[in-house]
Amino acid sequence: MITDYGKLTKIECFFGQLNQVFINILINAIDALYKSNTRRIFEKIKTNFNRITIKTSLENEGVKIAITDNGRGINESVKQKIFDHLFTTKGMGKGTGLGLAIAHQIVEETHSSKLSFNFVIGEGTEFLIEIPL
Repeated sequence: MITDYGKLTKIECFFGQLNQVFINILINAIDALYKSNTRRIFEKIKTNFNRITIKTSLENEGVKIAITDNGRGINESVKQKIFDHLFTTKGMGKGTGLGLAIAHQIVEETHSSKLSFNFVIGEGTEFLIEIPL
């Protein structure tokens, strides 16, 4: 875990709900890293170790929080469904598919903010939370 916390100003928010957003994104990042290790030999894992980076900053008159992993990235077929209610990439009985749908609702509807993501296949995924001041 790598952190790069910028100097932030106080914002009005429901911090318990935002904590849930962070937890849901981090759980997905951990799962992505776990999946990316399958079929990798230990030597490759040691030279390109798993990492999750959390970076906060003040940008464009708001708070920006970026949570990035260096997993496999998101498959193109998943891209359009990622925030859908009950959508999961996990096998039967291994996930509810509610994490990112709830995160999206909390950020976009409850906080009138923005939740988006970027990815590069084979390099990882970045989730961005942008909250206006």
